[in-house]
This record gives sequence, C-alpha cells and structure tokens, in this order.
Amino acid sequence: MNEILTGSYASPRWDWWPRDAVRVVNWNIERGMRLAAVIEFLESQKADLLILQEVDLHARRTNFLNIADEIARRLEMNYAFGLEFQELTQGGRTSPAYQGQATLSRWKLCNPRVIRFRRQSDFWRPRWYLPQISLFQERLGGRIALVTELQVQRKRLAVYNLHLESKGDEELRLAQLEEAIGDAAAHIQDMPALLAGDLNFDASHGGSAGALQHMGFRSAIELPSPHTTTPRGLFRRPRKIDWAYISGPVDPTQGRVHDTVRASDHYPISFTLKMG
Repeated sequence: MNEILTGSYASPRWDWWPRDAVRVVNWNIERGMRLAAVIEFLESQKADLLILQEVDLHARRTNFLNIADEIARRLEMNYAFGLEFQELTQGGRTSPAYQGQATLSRWKLCNPRVIRFRRQSDFWRPRWYLPQISLFQERLGGRIALVTELQVQRKRLAVYNLHLESKGDEELRLAQLEEAIGDAAAHIQDMPALLAGDLNFDASHGGSAGALQHMGFRSAIELPSPHTTTPRGLFRRPRKIDWAYISGPVDPTQGRVHDTVRASDHYPISFTLKMG
C-alpha cells in the first residue's frame, strides 16, 4: 500500500511566474463527503499548496470518485496521493476503495514518498484468525506521512502531510510525530520543511512542543480559535488538533482558522509562507 498516485493539471506558466510567497491551506476534508463545498472554499482561497487529509479514492460513500484528482482537475493543480487505509466496506465490484492523504501544488511535486509509521494502533491491525473481508474487518493499513518536495523558482520546500492516529493515546501520536521530525532531520537538510496535518492532539504543549522546538520547527499559525474541529452532538466537543509547523528561512504570515466553513468536521487553516 505504499503506492503513490499522481496527476498533473497545473499550467506550465507557474514554473517561470515570479513568486516570493506560497499560499497554503491545510484541511482534513472528511473524505470529500461534501465535495462541491470543499472545492468552492478551496477555489476562494486561491492557494498554491493544499495539504489534505481523509481523502477518498473509489469509495461508495463519495460516489466512487478519485477525490484528489477531482480537486486537482478543477483547480488546475498537480497532486500526489498516498494510500493510508484500504476501506473494505467501501469498494465496488471492480475496484477497491482507499482513504489517504493528498498534497496539491501549482508546481511540480518531486520525490513523493510515504512514511508508514513504525508504531501503529492495534485498533486497525488485521487479525490473523479473521478473513480480510468487510464482514470481519473494516479496513487494512495504518497511519502515514506523505512527503513531497516542490520548487518555487529556485527555492525548494519539503512538505510533510501528516495524519496521526485517532485510536490511541498521546504517547503513540507523539511517537509518530517524532518519526516524521526525525525523517526531516535525516533527509531534508538543504531546504525548509513544512509539517502540517491532522495531528489528533494539541501539539502546542508537552512533549510534542519540545520535540518540534528542539528540531527548529515553529508554528506556522497562531491559532485564533480555541478549536479546529466542529462540535458534533452532546458528547463530541470541538478540539484543537490541526497544526502546521515550519523550519528554515521561511516567514509564515496571515494565518487563520476558517471556523465558519462547514464542508467538513474540521475547519481549514490557511497561511502564507514568505520564501527567504
């Protein structure tokens, strides 16, 4: 499941168009269940880089569409899509269904790869004594980081698109975050790195904050809202779990949480990176 799907719909003019800033949106789009509203918001932002989590591929619940391709085609962007889970209850007769992460850019996405975290929750782990069919198991796979690189004029940027575990404790999520940070330290030494995604916990304090600061990462957005997820019912309180961190000679500005957008159970966050 480490296959990466790609598509190219961006105009070649972006390769030579003078730019010294990159407009970014990070968003868990809840599989693309409300795709028209998702695309409408993304179009309104005129973003250069989209970092999306919970993106469906050929799932029944989203009309068997390739959601990443639909968004990229509509917005005229390039994309890379990493497979997180095979959704055993969502596939059709001729095609399996998946959920994953998609990174979209106006520029070419280079060197795409998937980090499938070493530590995973037992919640999704296949049981050897059960057949791998939807009657007994809903999904196969595990949490990932989708890593890509892009070049804006002569300036390069590494992008880590993260979706950390929801069915586990903060120790597990911290281990997954530290693996991504360690990968950036080992492989991304000559360019800025952006870590963004649905972290499924508040990364502004505790061990996560210390680990990020130790490796030179700083928040790309000072969240003005106390939460980045929508309230759902009496027992699901809104949480502050969607984050973006940047390292290197890049200045983040204009950060905000779009807490009036209802196209997902998460609010999009946006910011601009001034490339040094």
